[in-house]
Amino acid sequence: MRAFMDRDFLLHTATARTLYHDYAADCPIMDYHNHLNPHEIYQRRRYENLTQLWLEADHYKWRVMRVCGVPEYYVTGNAPEYEKFEKFASVLPRLIGSPVYHWAHLELQRYFGISTPLTAATAREIWDRTSAMLRGEGFDAVSLLHKANVKILCTTDDPADTLEWHLKLKEDKEVPFRTLPSFRPDRFLHID
Repeated sequence: MRAFMDRDFLLHTATARTLYHDYAADCPIMDYHNHLNPHEIYQRRRYENLTQLWLEADHYKWRVMRVCGVPEYYVTGNAPEYEKFEKFASVLPRLIGSPVYHWAHLELQRYFGISTPLTAATAREIWDRTSAMLRGEGFDAVSLLHKANVKILCTTDDPADTLEWHLKLKEDKEVPFRTLPSFRPDRFLHID
């Protein structure tokens, strides 16, 4: 029996496996749209737990939690961080086949070496293991992006942003990738 979401996940033919492993797997990432915070990248933010890393600013995870009936208190409200994570873990099995389900598990595997499916029953064990690892070296914002082989990262910025943190990142020779602004005009389109 194959392992849960093993290294050949979604690669159903020999050709697919060859193309991915021999040609695509080590290609650099040029991310033209994300919601990462350039200030947190520059400051090399250290995340204490998966709520900070995954749930603080991920509107995709918020959306699925809301659709699954999770009260807003546990999504963007003031619930304790573990309780937010536990609520996310409790809805994740309902998302099998969605990108959020796959992203979460691939991140657990690739960054934390955890192949256990995340559920309400496994939430505490995964929370404790990942929290301990996040306290170690190599888990700050820059290190995580470097591990992912990111070469260019375009953040989603307000058109009126000063771009102060982008300028500081450009000057920081120890950041092994470029961080560029891209603009999201929501504030101007939704003047209400």
